[in-house]
Amino acid sequence: MNEAFVQTLDKFETHLGSGRGRSPNTMRAYLSDISELLAFGEGRGLNRPADLDLELIRDFLWHLNQRGLTKTTLARKSAAIRAFTSWLHQAGISNSDPGQRLRSPKASRSLPTVVSRESLEMIFEHLRPLAVIDNPQGLRDLLVIELLYATGARVSELVGLNLEDIDYDRRLLRVTGKGSKQRMVPYGLPAAEALDLWIRAGRGELANESSATALLLNSRGRRLGVRQVYALVAKLLKGTPTGSAGPHSLRHSAATHLLDGGADLRAVQEFLGHSSLGTTQIYTHVSVERLKDSYKNAHPRA
Repeated sequence: MNEAFVQTLDKFETHLGSGRGRSPNTMRAYLSDISELLAFGEGRGLNRPADLDLELIRDFLWHLNQRGLTKTTLARKSAAIRAFTSWLHQAGISNSDPGQRLRSPKASRSLPTVVSRESLEMIFEHLRPLAVIDNPQGLRDLLVIELLYATGARVSELVGLNLEDIDYDRRLLRVTGKGSKQRMVPYGLPAAEALDLWIRAGRGELANESSATALLLNSRGRRLGVRQVYALVAKLLKGTPTGSAGPHSLRHSAATHLLDGGADLRAVQEFLGHSSLGTTQIYTHVSVERLKDSYKNAHPRA
């Protein structure tokens, strides 16, 4: 990639990090997408970011579509391109903003995987005997699952929890979500009991000078990682009727089971930390599908 592109990418990275409210993961994805776009353009004779036009952008997205990328991925790349061309124009690097005329493919919205109550009970039956005083990792693993399901937290939010984020008296967690937005999330008695056991008998066995105030620790005393949580959840669910799935399935389950139990949609929106009610509404569709399945299986004239 030529020097002009490298310098432009560096400036765009600075722009993304200057209080735009985007998460580190989103920033990395945007930079990767734009780097890919510029490399594609360079292969077609593009020498300056200022010369980026709508035709080349459409060629790039068509090329990605031919590679079989999903609509969700294409939509994200389109969003990254629009942010980039808008910044180019605002920064005076380009005389126009071709991304304004770019239509983003609508991401298909499939219903999320929801862990059944039967599968959840199988997981807890497996974890409870391992959550004993002399097994700190067993105590931690039980707490991970309890908190994911009890709070509906994203896995990144879970591993980011610190000791000072816990309000023991009111059974609340201060969760830091996307865009560094914080919310208070309640948790129930089973999670409270798992948390108490971990704090009293588990965390201290793993903690060392590198632990700081991280709530969840790995075997080396460092903050538990996202990949470790993914591996744990996938392994536990593999032997259940739900089948192998990631931690987000427990977030989906928490939301769906709340709605099944009569919770208000806006309360669930606040619980999950969704900025848009439309994002939360997908769980109403899940509940309807579950209702239809129950109807077909139980109603004599279904």
